[in-house]
Amino acid sequence: MSYETLHNFLPAIQSLQSFTKEDIMTNDFLLGQEGNLKMFYAPHNEFVNQQAKIVIVGITPGWQQTKMAFMQFTKSLATYSSIEKCLYDAKMAARFSGAMRVNLIEMLDQCRIPSTLGISSSAHLFKNDNLSLHTTSIIKYPVFIKEKNYTGHQPNALHSPLLKHYIYHAFPAEMSKIRQPALVIPLGRAVEKLIYKLIEEQKLPNHHYVFGFPHPSGANGHRIRQFKQEKQQLRKTINRWSTDTKHDHL
Repeated sequence: MSYETLHNFLPAIQSLQSFTKEDIMTNDFLLGQEGNLKMFYAPHNEFVNQQAKIVIVGITPGWQQTKMAFMQFTKSLATYSSIEKCLYDAKMAARFSGAMRVNLIEMLDQCRIPSTLGISSSAHLFKNDNLSLHTTSIIKYPVFIKEKNYTGHQPNALHSPLLKHYIYHAFPAEMSKIRQPALVIPLGRAVEKLIYKLIEEQKLPNHHYVFGFPHPSGANGHRIRQFKQEKQQLRKTINRWSTDTKHDHL
């Protein structure tokens, strides 16, 4: 892969001495701006696991993911000559760290993902040598409003030419690289609505899309109640994907 966008920013990445918002939220990494909304480059979503069976989709990398991706990519760059390896390391280090990952694993376990994949716990999906999982964002690069994480609500992503470009072009292109019919799990209502819109307009490949999965953030006060309401339906969708996938390989 060429990673053209990365190479445009590589000199600026190599010149970083620290990883604060003041270092990264600068014109050196600015990809686009609409009023108070700004999109910056980060090496977080460049690596695509084409072998993935499970794809988990957030709205956009948040600040903590952005920072972690820059830190790990720079660290790996000092050790390896392979850009692909550095991007892989950045992805592994940055995806759903902390309490969000704990909440996510718990919900995946309750949806019976482990028995579907033949593993003891969904925590195994997050091990670096496990290629069953791909995590990504429907908006590939970090988006902030006044330096705060964009949540997908204000402004409406489909009213923003900048965000709409990534939703309608970059995300479907990434999903088409996943080789097998994967189970795609959008996190939260904002992502779910966008993916539903893309499916409706026939912009996405023929994976299995799960709707009703709450965002695992601790800040999501409705998470537990929503998950209880949706759990049985989620299990049915996942079981249907598992059955269909087995039939495809017969």
